[in-house]
Amino acid sequence: MTTLGDWSILFMNTLQSDRHVVIIGGGITGLSAGWYLQQEAARQGIGLSYTILESSHRWGGKVQTEQVDGAGGTPFILEAGPDAFLTRKPWALELARELGLNERILPVNTENSRTFVLHRGQPVPLPDGLQLLAPTRLQPFLRSPLFSPWGKLRAMLDFFIPPRDSDTDETLANFVRRRLGAEMLDKLGEPLLGGVFNGDPERQSMAATFPNFPALEKKYGSLIRGLRAGQRERTPSDAPAFISLKSGTHELVYTLVQRLNGYLRLNTVVSAIEHETHYRVVTTDGNVIEADALILATPANVTAKLLRQIAPDAANHLDTIPYTGIGAIYFAFRREDIPHPLKGFGLVVPGSESRQFDGITWTSSKWTDRAPEGFELLRIFFGGPRTRQTLQLDDAELVTVMRGELKAIFNISAEPLFHRIFRWQDGYPQYNIGHLEHVAAAEAALPPGISLAGSAYRGVGVPDCIRQGRDAAKKLAATFAENLQTA
Repeated sequence: MTTLGDWSILFMNTLQSDRHVVIIGGGITGLSAGWYLQQEAARQGIGLSYTILESSHRWGGKVQTEQVDGAGGTPFILEAGPDAFLTRKPWALELARELGLNERILPVNTENSRTFVLHRGQPVPLPDGLQLLAPTRLQPFLRSPLFSPWGKLRAMLDFFIPPRDSDTDETLANFVRRRLGAEMLDKLGEPLLGGVFNGDPERQSMAATFPNFPALEKKYGSLIRGLRAGQRERTPSDAPAFISLKSGTHELVYTLVQRLNGYLRLNTVVSAIEHETHYRVVTTDGNVIEADALILATPANVTAKLLRQIAPDAANHLDTIPYTGIGAIYFAFRREDIPHPLKGFGLVVPGSESRQFDGITWTSSKWTDRAPEGFELLRIFFGGPRTRQTLQLDDAELVTVMRGELKAIFNISAEPLFHRIFRWQDGYPQYNIGHLEHVAAAEAALPPGISLAGSAYRGVGVPDCIRQGRDAAKKLAATFAENLQTA
């Protein structure tokens, strides 16, 4: 990694390289793009340098870990953003292994793998065999108190309802109501599938968020039948569903930054992008960086502003991607002060329960070594589609409200050891109907040599962001290699 106090170093080294790429945005997407540019340049023998510019004081974006001491020999480990990497999407796990972090990988606690749903004010476990949205085992589903007799019957009608004969996009709410009924939307679709994207199910695009479910419906004529077939056909894997790293997700960012050999600059805001014979990236401190290509790994609304001058049509499409906020508050308690056993991953909350939070991760149950022995760490989410108003509460009001929720549901009345609040105002892109069409149109309107990558486009999770950074890097490297061959 090279950091610059003197920008003339950058210009001098850039002139000695065949190609120079500027990556705007130092979250996990931009850092991954730098890593894969580096790897591809070495593999293909391309003379290539790159610069990563980040407007904030730290790398990693929402991948951020904090440690809190004061309750024994080990600290509490708090995640400001994602706490896990999904292994079904393998790109985060692959990157961790490429960086030599195999011995640091922390699997999720499979013995505590149950998820609970709030039902009439009480936590009730999801029935065994439930695959996010629909049952693959009928007996546990039919015995579950989560659903009314009519709700269970309506869900079973999925076996007989013919598949939709249109390939047009539809909302999550329409899909779930059509296949499984309104009760399944309330209990599962909204809190589980909508919760992944912090989205309103009445607007959320199935094609952009869960395209596998319409595909199963089309192939098998029934969502439940398709999920059961997929379970039978799936190759058994030793990998847990989720992983993290032993001291938190920030390990991935920290290690990645240490391994990058490009020019990395924090506290650097880009004010404009110009295009003459090369791209010119202008920063607010008066510097100009020339580049042969750009990877824009900033939020869509920021990217739209940067592209306004050189690609107005692309900017207009990016402006259609809305953002919403999300927040989380941690509470630490002594184990003896919590009556509930907390044997599970946590609790999700249907909108029909009319609570002021969206869900809780039982962090110290989900992962080992996230709290000292004899203590529990709870992470409460707020600010989702049904609780947007909580984002406007000040810290003192928020603590009071959330402690009241813990008292009502878990009978926790003890004073917490500490609390910690994280807010991401306008931090969550919304994948509404037509999202993929706008992304494709924006990409088609880009000048040559510019790539888009990040959570605003084709996946909000860390593995998806890593994949997008990798794909952008590989695409540019392939173009450079082709140009060298034809030169």
